[in-house]
Amino acid sequence: MSRLHLLLVAAMVAAVSLAAHAQAADLKIGFIDADRINRESAPAERATKKLEKEFAPREQELRKLDQQIKALQAQIEKDGLTMSEGDRRGKEQELGRQTREFQRLQREFREDLNLRRNEELAALFERANRVIKQIAEAEKFDLILQEAVYRSPRIDITEKVLKALAADK
Repeated sequence: MSRLHLLLVAAMVAAVSLAAHAQAADLKIGFIDADRINRESAPAERATKKLEKEFAPREQELRKLDQQIKALQAQIEKDGLTMSEGDRRGKEQELGRQTREFQRLQREFREDLNLRRNEELAALFERANRVIKQIAEAEKFDLILQEAVYRSPRIDITEKVLKALAADK
């Protein structure tokens, strides 16, 4: 079982346990929408722009190589019948080499982008968790959940977290 699943099970057990004691004491529960924080928070937007800028040169290089491959393929299709057997075979080999190189570069690009995106997300959620804890302590929450099958809008504190993240630069 993954760590996330164990945390979710523990949170649910804690919620059920706390709900059983809710009659004896007032219980204050909050909810945050992690997807919304990932999409709408100021740090998430800054991270997205940072990644776009960081990976733009490699993306342009891939587009350029893709255009070269398409041009070579079009040339082979257009002039293939009139080329000598050696020329055609050479162009086809070059097309194969360029295609393999493109696929390799594209795979590396995706892997590097995903790695950097995960690093940025980890930093974002570290900041978000710090802000959530501050809000929980300041407003005396007993429990704050990130996932739920159902939640009432009155316990959703996502907007407070988004505002706090925007102020926390």
